[in-house]
Amino acid sequence: MPEKRKEWTANSMIAGAGGGLVASVATCPLDVIKTKLQAQRYSQGQKGYEGVIDTVKSVWRYSGLKGFYRGLGPTMLGYLPTWAIYFAVYDGIKTTFGETPLGVQDSPPPAVSKFGTPVVTVDDRGKERVIYPAAQPKGYQPVAREHPWGLHIMSAMIAGATSTTCTNPLWVIKTRFMTQTWDEPRYLHTLDAARTIYRSEGVRAFYRGLFPSLLGIAHVAVQFPLYEQLKIWAQGSSDTPLSPRAILLCSAIAKMTASVATYPHEVVRTRLQTQRRPLADDMSSDGMVKRHSRRGTIYTAKKIVVKEGWSGLYKGLSINLIRTVPNSAVTMLTYELLMRYLSTI
Repeated sequence: MPEKRKEWTANSMIAGAGGGLVASVATCPLDVIKTKLQAQRYSQGQKGYEGVIDTVKSVWRYSGLKGFYRGLGPTMLGYLPTWAIYFAVYDGIKTTFGETPLGVQDSPPPAVSKFGTPVVTVDDRGKERVIYPAAQPKGYQPVAREHPWGLHIMSAMIAGATSTTCTNPLWVIKTRFMTQTWDEPRYLHTLDAARTIYRSEGVRAFYRGLFPSLLGIAHVAVQFPLYEQLKIWAQGSSDTPLSPRAILLCSAIAKMTASVATYPHEVVRTRLQTQRRPLADDMSSDGMVKRHSRRGTIYTAKKIVVKEGWSGLYKGLSINLIRTVPNSAVTMLTYELLMRYLSTI
């Protein structure tokens, strides 16, 4: 069993990276538009982006087609390890408690009592009950099988926290790339952006927005348990694997539900990531020291509500919802199909 679990973990990382790669390329233009909408700030008398259409026009006018793929490099560098780490941890926790990974079809449990295999018993009411032994010799976790929602929520939250913490610097770089304007010095490439941010703002800049990102764990805590449940409903009593169309539908519904429920944290995170805070305070011409604000998540959220109203916390939601359908569908479909293939070789 440990060897099998290691094999599934390796497959999860490969399939997760593949899903992230395909999704990052396919949905980069929508990601650029969404990020710009999230990053725009209210400023009296200052012209800014009005909405989705104006954002598209501005990107095309000043940057052309390549503007819609700005930040693709760090996006790909971010998606690959993010999904590789996420699915490896998510499926790793599930397999530890006796469940198979996403994309791997459950085999019918044998009715033979033997260590390491499920046992079918009949309770007092004549109902069959499947007892699943632990994945390891020590420990026994039948509760995890009886409460799959709890297992899926725990797996999703731990996986989300792990992948977010490990890859936050890449997302800071990606956000800076996508939100830089045509009238400011531009990052030449991903490494140049990393060097520039480090020299001018220090290491802490790479973890700016981490707290609201961790709050976004609620997103996957909604998305993945719902996705698993939708798959169960779609599967019904059939033993055949779900069709690609069913996977696309389940992933789209789960992703959109989670996005609407947890979207405000994305806006706050983007605002924090686009704040440029030099290491040293500035000296003005009259000799006064201008100190740079070190405000955090709560202050930023309050300021958005005060300046822009509650709708400010949902800026870019429309394009984000449009983006969630292809992004989640491509990621999950690619992942599940790769897992099916890798589990057969």
